[in-house]
Amino acid sequence: MLAFHSKDQILSDAERLAWLRLVRTENVGPITFYQLIARFGTATKALEALPELSRRGGRAKPLRAAAEGDVYKEYERLAKLGGKIVVAADEDYPLALGALDDAPPVLSVIGDTRLFNRSSVAIVGARNASINGRKFASSLARDLGGRGQVVVSGLARGIDTAAHEGALHTGTIAVVAGGVDVIYPEENAALYAKICEDGAVVAESALGQKPFAAAFPRRNRIVSGLSKGVVVVEATQRSGSMITARLAGEQGRDVFAVPGSPLDPRAAGPNHLIREGATLVRGADDILEALMNFSGTGYRTDTPAQGYLAFEDSVVGAGFSEETLADVGEMVLGQLSYAPVGVDEIIRALGMPTASILGALLELELAGRIKRLPGGRVVLESTSPDAF
Repeated sequence: MLAFHSKDQILSDAERLAWLRLVRTENVGPITFYQLIARFGTATKALEALPELSRRGGRAKPLRAAAEGDVYKEYERLAKLGGKIVVAADEDYPLALGALDDAPPVLSVIGDTRLFNRSSVAIVGARNASINGRKFASSLARDLGGRGQVVVSGLARGIDTAAHEGALHTGTIAVVAGGVDVIYPEENAALYAKICEDGAVVAESALGQKPFAAAFPRRNRIVSGLSKGVVVVEATQRSGSMITARLAGEQGRDVFAVPGSPLDPRAAGPNHLIREGATLVRGADDILEALMNFSGTGYRTDTPAQGYLAFEDSVVGAGFSEETLADVGEMVLGQLSYAPVGVDEIIRALGMPTASILGALLELELAGRIKRLPGGRVVLESTSPDAF
């Protein structure tokens, strides 16, 4: 059998394979994944429970777990690329990222995982960046790297590319929206190869997965989650970089912004952030001074799954039956629309115990009736003819 693990492995090979099967199963998002682990103890047992749980959530056809053969092949292919799987139970899983309730249960990594637990700063911005914007991002990344910071970005055109290039010799992490083996954009193939060699490329998506629209916000939460702070260099107000900045604030990270001309639409995002309280950045000193006060006290020392044990205990202790959760599920659906809403808003609106709401959300997601979004938000899922 393949050696799926590092010397710091906690899980058995069989359970690691089960983790990957569970996370690659349709409708199993990170929060639902951890709730399942907390509820059943292991991914192996959770896989066995999926069909019944999805039925209780309203799915007509049983939810099928990802095929064991498929995920085994993914391990093999990743190993041939010189990469490995890092799960949230591993000691080399990024400590900062593990502080998130929706931390990716599984990461595919090509490169040096030792970078994960060094102090990191994310630099993000416009794809159609100006010459001066790219120069500033590259120079800032070089200065931060020279002073011990790992630079995190998303390997996109423009600011992302400049940031990675500036930090190539001091440590950079590229978080991609598709599979860790999918180079996007293709023009960054040479940069991708250099980062694989001297830094780290990270993905939550399955090997071979092409980037798609919904994957980018999920990627952005990892960019901010890996970092102590996020710097925005040129961005329109409605852009992925602004989503990353919002997620950083929700995650308790520092938000930094580089000011620009009010006549340039690419300065609208950073200027707005500064007006809302983000730290104005003129150079690396502004960032490092702010980060001196970053304690990292929010970083968890357990895995996210352990954090959900209290949820499972409260569900069992309150005696919520299958029928009760089904009723709650219908009440939850009545509060939702195709516009995102926070889980806390649902709890307040229904005035019901948190545990019952979370239990119902778990079954509804497995049934494919809702979708969880970064930032603790939920939205109705479009009806799939294969699911009902």
